[in-house]
Amino acid sequence: MTVQPPEPSPRPAPSGALRASHDDREAVVEQLRDAAAEGRIDFDELDARLEQALTAKTHAELAVLTADLPRPPSVEDRPALVLKGGLYGASRGPGRWEVPGRVVAHGGVGGVRVDFTRVECRLPEVVVEAYGETSGVTIVIPDAWVADTSGMDPGTGGLKDETTTDRLPGTPLIRLTGSGGVGGVVIRHPNRRERRKLHSNPTDG
Repeated sequence: MTVQPPEPSPRPAPSGALRASHDDREAVVEQLRDAAAEGRIDFDELDARLEQALTAKTHAELAVLTADLPRPPSVEDRPALVLKGGLYGASRGPGRWEVPGRVVAHGGVGGVRVDFTRVECRLPEVVVEAYGETSGVTIVIPDAWVADTSGMDPGTGGLKDETTTDRLPGTPLIRLTGSGGVGGVVIRHPNRRERRKLHSNPTDG
């Protein structure tokens, strides 16, 4: 009996040979239109490139169309969002807002609240530096998101983590760092009142 050698496993396709999605094509179309508005390409060239973008089948075909254009800023390039509670407090959300890769919250005297429940975030991870200071920081994340609080110093005010570990694929991890200070830091999912408001006004903000 002869032993057949194992069949070689298929090699992954080069990144440029990967099939382009509707979102990939739309992103290139938007970049081309911005380039025309900035005077980088004329309108005849824009029409030609748009036609090629809309019919492109692979990432390589799309890459050729923008190779001579500046790379648009990515989500990761956004500067950190810094919130300072000061005397009167500060908050971001619950409406829709652009989430950078890093959020810094200083509770101060008035406290800070960061609400992610209505945002759309494609980042795999968001670092939240929370410093409770005097009045604390509250962070609210959607039910499908999870948090890693292992890098957090609870301080005297403590850390209250009321999140679950049920993470939905494609959602970001909130990596919590910083110090609880005197006021403490709370990270949780929406409470009953907030959940009712989300359900009654799903597109609010």
